[in-house]
Amino acid sequence: MNGETGPLLSAIRKHGLGRSNLIPILHEIQKEYRYLPEEELRNVAKIMDIPLVDVYGVATFFTSFSLEPKGKHQVTMCMGTACHVRRSESVLAAAKRYLGIEPGQTTEDMLFTLETVNCLGACAMGPIVVIDGKYHGQVTPARVTKLLQDVADAERIPEHAEDRVAAIP
Repeated sequence: MNGETGPLLSAIRKHGLGRSNLIPILHEIQKEYRYLPEEELRNVAKIMDIPLVDVYGVATFFTSFSLEPKGKHQVTMCMGTACHVRRSESVLAAAKRYLGIEPGQTTEDMLFTLETVNCLGACAMGPIVVIDGKYHGQVTPARVTKLLQDVADAERIPEHAEDRVAAIP
């Protein structure tokens, strides 16, 4: 094993080695990496003495787990009936255009992952967009672009900020 098992060992200390703790342990690992790396799944199987096929079975059964890297910011768009009749397709098109990706993909800079779901359970607020767990209702194409731009702007280092930090005694 390499030195990359920090999140795994931390999760085992927190939850214990029991097989019933597999899901919370996988959640801890995913929280650290934003996905479940293959090497970590192999380490889980080895350390917890669980067949690798069983670990993969859990990791692929639950939609909250991902075997592919995810962006720092999760963007989930509802495409259910109530949102659809309120033009969620045009909101999705604007998000795809702004991000330059399709649903299920992550931007090259690993900043955003775009996903669609069939229902978010807030039909009266449709179209709904969830960004990092925060629900935004009655979203228009212009508003989704603004929301995404605000998140992207918050990630940027202000011009000359690095120079100012370097000048701190």
